[in-house]
Amino acid sequence: MKIEQFEDQSLSHFSYAILSEETREIVLVDPARNPQQYNDFAKVNAAKIVCVLETHPHADFVSSHLEIAQHTGAVIRVSKLLGADYAHEAFDEGQSFTVGELTFRALNTPGHSPDSISIVLASAEKDVAVFTGDTLLIGDVGRPDLREKAGNMTARREELAKQMYHSTREKLMTLADDVQVYPAHGAGSLCSKGMGGANSSTIGTEKTGNYALRPLSEEAFVKELLADQSFIPKYFGYDVELNKAGAPAFAPSVAAVPRLAPGSDPAPGVLVVDARPEADFKKGHYEGALNVQQDGKFETWLGSIVGPEEMFYLVASDDKTLEDLIEKTAKIGYESLIQGGMVGTPSTEATLPQLDVEAFRAHPDRYTIVDIRNASEVKAEPLFAGALNIPLPELRERAAEIPTNKPVVVHCAGGYRSAAGSSIVAPALRGTEVFDLGEAVKTFLPAAH
Repeated sequence: MKIEQFEDQSLSHFSYAILSEETREIVLVDPARNPQQYNDFAKVNAAKIVCVLETHPHADFVSSHLEIAQHTGAVIRVSKLLGADYAHEAFDEGQSFTVGELTFRALNTPGHSPDSISIVLASAEKDVAVFTGDTLLIGDVGRPDLREKAGNMTARREELAKQMYHSTREKLMTLADDVQVYPAHGAGSLCSKGMGGANSSTIGTEKTGNYALRPLSEEAFVKELLADQSFIPKYFGYDVELNKAGAPAFAPSVAAVPRLAPGSDPAPGVLVVDARPEADFKKGHYEGALNVQQDGKFETWLGSIVGPEEMFYLVASDDKTLEDLIEKTAKIGYESLIQGGMVGTPSTEATLPQLDVEAFRAHPDRYTIVDIRNASEVKAEPLFAGALNIPLPELRERAAEIPTNKPVVVHCAGGYRSAAGSSIVAPALRGTEVFDLGEAVKTFLPAAH
């Protein structure tokens, strides 16, 4: 037996290939949008993919389960509660299957979603590992507030939090302490609020070190789990539905995105997402463009700022970067929204001014300060007295709330988000100077003094 973990760092996503060395057959768990890495794994190991397991319909990335099944003939197994629109076999508690020397059995573990399952892997009648999806994570559990409006089954967050309490304590914590825990996400994912940095654990380690598994009443657990959850990106509900239906094949979808000739101009009224470095963007960009830089969690912020109903153009510095960005966009199922990909520096004269940081440091009261961090970040570390907090995912809808009687300074925690934020605010407040504090915000942090 061999367990191979695949990591997508930009989405903090883990997927798995489990190889039976007896039959040279592979079972996949929660595969990413691009199936090539799993095909390569199968080829290197002279093996065949025979099954794809989905722990739930994912909200934060698009899975390749349908494409893999269509290409290889593999069976897709999911909970019957998912209501999948594609051909599949139901896989719920009490059901199991074998591949060579390996046995896979299902546990219904609702909490992150009503249709979540965990998959226990056994060899020689001994439990070896459990693939927990977004239910049990390293140092945390999955958030219960993503399925109030999406999916075949919807549930209120309070109901799901109660289900999480019972799933963890009655299903997962009853497994042997030495059973390996393999989750679908690691630190940085928006599917929970406080994961650790490890990529796997054991049931025993989680029992002793995971705050959500310590002895708590159901009421106390629910209260703690619901507190201080992060924002829900605009694309999450869209991806749940796309995964429930099964996404189109990755490579053809990427190839279908129009690449526009140099010098092409965007159609009037269509959003432009400019992914060039913020310094280049500020020197010149299309009027009204949003600066969502390639470096950083591009997919997450694109899907948090831009809704799944919006068409947009995508601007990159060069051809190679454009191809990378289109593939990143496809990971959240947004490639069909790209009106056209464009390369180079726009010829228009829209610019953003540079802030005199020392003048701002001396007289911050002369500016309207907009803090676009999440509310929990502001609560944990307030930076500027009197700052107006509008989290970045809400900024396009709420920019009109910003007073215009002073120059505006936009800041986040490190500079990446404020580049996007200032690009949103400037065209919304025409006639008002809008500045990006950028990475200089780090010199205002308490630790910097």
